[in-house]
Formats: sequence, C-alpha cells, structure tokens
Amino acid sequence: MRVEEEDSMVPQGNEADGEMVLDTASSQHQEEKLVIGYALTSKKKQSFLQPKLEVLARKKGISFVSIDQDKPLSEQGPFDVVLHKLLGNEWHDVIQDYQKTHPEVTVLDPPGAIQRIYNRQSMLQGLADLNLAECDGMICVPKQMVVLQDTTSSGNEVAKAGLKFPLVAKPLLVDGTAKSHQLFLAYDCLSLAELEPPLVLQEFVNHGGVLFKVFVVGDVIRVVRRFSLPNVSNVEKEEVAGVFQFPRVSSAAASVDKTDLDPRVAELPPKPLLKGLVRELRSRLGLRLFNIDMIREHGSQDVFYVIDINYFPGKFFYLFFWYGKMPDYEQVFIDFFLGLAQAKHEKKGLCVKSGIEK
Repeated sequence: MRVEEEDSMVPQGNEADGEMVLDTASSQHQEEKLVIGYALTSKKKQSFLQPKLEVLARKKGISFVSIDQDKPLSEQGPFDVVLHKLLGNEWHDVIQDYQKTHPEVTVLDPPGAIQRIYNRQSMLQGLADLNLAECDGMICVPKQMVVLQDTTSSGNEVAKAGLKFPLVAKPLLVDGTAKSHQLFLAYDCLSLAELEPPLVLQEFVNHGGVLFKVFVVGDVIRVVRRFSLPNVSNVEKEEVAGVFQFPRVSSAAASVDKTDLDPRVAELPPKPLLKGLVRELRSRLGLRLFNIDMIREHGSQDVFYVIDINYFPGKFFYLFFWYGKMPDYEQVFIDFFLGLAQAKHEKKGLCVKSGIEK
C-alpha cells in the first residue's frame, strides 16, 4: 500500500462536533478482485457486514466469504485477506499454522499481536518509551500493578509499588465478555478485598471528565470525545471509602460536544501527537484495526495518558454507522481493503522484477 507523506495527513469533518479524521491513505486504488475470508462472531458479523458495505464492496471487486470453522482453513478459499476476531487457543493455532503455509495471505491481524492487548499487563508496556519527540505533546501511562490471587493482602503491595488511591481496578484479561470490561474505583486498601482477581490496579488520573477514543483503520485515524468520570478532589480522597463500579461512560450515548465543556478540557489531542502515537503503536503492536482510549491530565495542555487499547472493537461500527458520527465508514473500510490489494500487487511486481534481474 502506498502511504503518502504524513505531512499530507489533514483533518476532515467538524472538530467542533467532537470528532476529527486523519487520513494518510489515498482512496485511489487499482481495482482488482479481492476475496476476504472472515471468521467473526455472529454479533460482530451483524455489526460489520452492513448491506451498504457489501454493495459498495461488490462494485469495487471485493467479496466477503464466511470461513467455516468446522473445516480446515487451508482447504477453503483461496483468500487474499483473512479477517478474524475469535478467541481461544485452538483458533489461535489454526491462524498461525495458516500463516506459515499461506504467507501470501494478509491476516487481520496476527493472533500473537492481538493476544498482547488482550492482557492488560502487557497492553501498555513500553508506551512510555515511545519515540514521540517533536510531536506537540507527551504520552504517559498510569502507574499500575497486577494482583493475581489474594486481594486481601494487596494493600501492602500497593504501598510498595508506590501507587496512590483512588485506584481503577480492571480485569487482567479481556476475553470478550461483559465482565472483562467491568471497571471499579477503589478508594482505600480495605475495599480491595471486595474485588475479584486476577486484576490490574491503575492509578486514577484526573482528566476533567473527558475521554478521547481514537479509532484506527489502517491509515485512517478517527477521534471522538466521550464523557468520563469527574475529577476526584483531595477532600473526596480523604473522606470517601469503599469501591464503586464505573458506569458505562465511554459509550456512544455519552458523546460530548466541545461547546459543553471548558475548551482546555475539550480540545482534541494535537494531530502530530496522534500521528506519532498511531505510527509507533502500529509498528510495535503489528495491528491495523484498533482503538486507543486517551485522557488529558487535568490542568495540563499537552500531557496525555493512554489507559486502554482494544482490538477491532464493536464500537467501530456503532460509532461509525449507527451513531452517525462517520456515515462514510463503509468507504473507509473499502479504501483500507483496496490498499491491501494494492500492496499485494506491488509486492508481487517487485518479486517478479527481482527474479528477472537475478
């Protein structure tokens, strides 16, 4: 895929509506027949394969073929792309074996890369060391620790790790269930005993009650604002005890318009910072379809924290299509798939040229 210079990445849409699109990919691709095999849950299939997407895909020479999980993958196809979001070691092994025998097929995305962000211990590792010099901002990660078994004695471990209350408690593993997305806010050591391990404890960072959701589809970056938890005052830290479950504050229904907030809180992250962050994450994670949850440290202009990363989240489609924030989501994905076809075509041409020169 030919990616234009990053300086040509320009915003599209209305930033005042709490959204911004950055696009480094040209929508002009050579139209070729492209077969995409997909292995998705029924819920994901329903949200992704909208009729408009399928119609547009057919016009561009793209066909979607369901993968039969009861048959050997190597006996199906041939595919140009395999798009999947299934959990489990068995499926993981199937895809890895398929990649070894079919290196010409693009797999979205490699199971090993996906597995890394399904574990909240490894999800954010290394982010503080990203090379984001001259990107108009700073990327941090909250201090965190892992509790594998006994939460009754984890208060001492919290003190040793230097973490300060309140703490955000998250399940260690993301397994696609609603439970794995349940978040809690613990105000004191005793309340930790009420939580079920294994889990990650993460320092709560005051951020003005606004969360930035950054959606990445290949070279397209989409940013929207969401309401989040309000700041925790010093008085509240001293007087409040116990553990409280988070409301689903980051859903599309919690969208927030810039005009509702203090501009210092509502301002979207700088474009150079977003471009640099996504470039580094794509390289380090090896993923092309993912979502980043970011917050701005309250009182700062350019200090941001990455608090979560999700692979190919269902919110892609709720946000892009149903909520209407990105009515052209179909074209974004079509361009993305055509870019994969173009990259494959160019790679094949280079191999042929190299063979001739030898």
